[in-house]
Amino acid sequence: MESGLVFAAQPNHLLSPSPNVTKLLFPAFFTDRKRLPSSSSLKNKLRFSSSHLHLASTTRCKAKSLSALGSEALEWADISWDDLRFGLVPTDYMYVTKCLKGGDFPDGELVRFGNIELSPSAGVLNYGQGLFEGLKAYRKEDGSVVLFRPKENALRMRMGAERMCMTAPTVEHFVEAVKLTVLANKRWVPPPGKGSLYIRPLLMGSGDVLGVAPSPEYTFLIYVSPVGNYFKEGLAPIHLIVENEFHRATPGGTGGVKTIGNYAAVLKPQSGAKAKGYSDVLYLDSIHKRYLEEVSSCNVFVVKDSVISTPAITGTILPGITRKSIIDVARSLGFQVGERLVSVEELLDADEVFCTGTAVVVSPVGSIAYLGKRVSYGDRKVGVVSQQLYTTLTRLQMGLLEDKMGWTVEL
Repeated sequence: MESGLVFAAQPNHLLSPSPNVTKLLFPAFFTDRKRLPSSSSLKNKLRFSSSHLHLASTTRCKAKSLSALGSEALEWADISWDDLRFGLVPTDYMYVTKCLKGGDFPDGELVRFGNIELSPSAGVLNYGQGLFEGLKAYRKEDGSVVLFRPKENALRMRMGAERMCMTAPTVEHFVEAVKLTVLANKRWVPPPGKGSLYIRPLLMGSGDVLGVAPSPEYTFLIYVSPVGNYFKEGLAPIHLIVENEFHRATPGGTGGVKTIGNYAAVLKPQSGAKAKGYSDVLYLDSIHKRYLEEVSSCNVFVVKDSVISTPAITGTILPGITRKSIIDVARSLGFQVGERLVSVEELLDADEVFCTGTAVVVSPVGSIAYLGKRVSYGDRKVGVVSQQLYTTLTRLQMGLLEDKMGWTVEL
């Protein structure tokens, strides 16, 4: 068998790079997997039954017409929406396509969600050549589903791929693949106010490589999971500790792209912080050890006298899409927002502190510990600015406010 990925719908259902052999050995799988339309246009509509996804040939349709598809046959997933937390819930389908280095990703496929098999010498396993994205789909009050700024995620993946010497899907391919994956798993999008469907696009070096070099093959995969709040506190103050020994990123490194290695590096200090009762870790710059960078998986903002400040994007901080959105929302509400160096002294003297990210959205900070000193904010209650920004952004994401920004994409 050629090297690369093998996708398992069930233990005995394999999709390999040798389709003729695999069809002979595992014919059942090939009746279950679904061919996707071209990423350049939606040539098929999706309709749903309780257990299978069907493709119905139609004339070309625009993405905005997809909101009504599957409504009659849609059945809700059998889970307790009220008990939803931020964790993996296996869904129905995932999207997959792959290409050779420097090539173009062909039309992808929807396959049953399941384990994948990689060559031991795959680039992602040996040299960490992998990127991921995170975005969400929300169900509106009328039952339709919307995405939030998927094009921004596509652009960020392409930026990261350039830094990591990877081949990336086009923006159009990325967005269409996300749409189709969400539609295929539409019954897993939580009811309004019960959570969201978290979307995880992955780009990885799946080809064989032994010497240090870019992978000869890349796989683009998307899976989804319904989720609740990232922090168990929900919209309640979290408690951070400033890390002054470990660093998340260094100048000239990969801190500014969403590569997988960035997150492995935070696990040790994060685990230590949680063992002491803190929610997460806030990192300082690695040169001066004085200026704020970001929390393990989200950006940080400080508020002083109604002025909002956040660390500038200089290559060591991930350009968060929620961060970018919050800056625009805050300015639209009349706040002055500055992107600059923010010292730890300013942090400790702030009126309010909050974090932003796709998973957390807006998370107010109740207290911060630094060098044995602990500072609390607003009696450890949700701050006024945090609450206002959270409410405005989430209402926009869920379609409860008019989207004057043009950020939401309705399916």
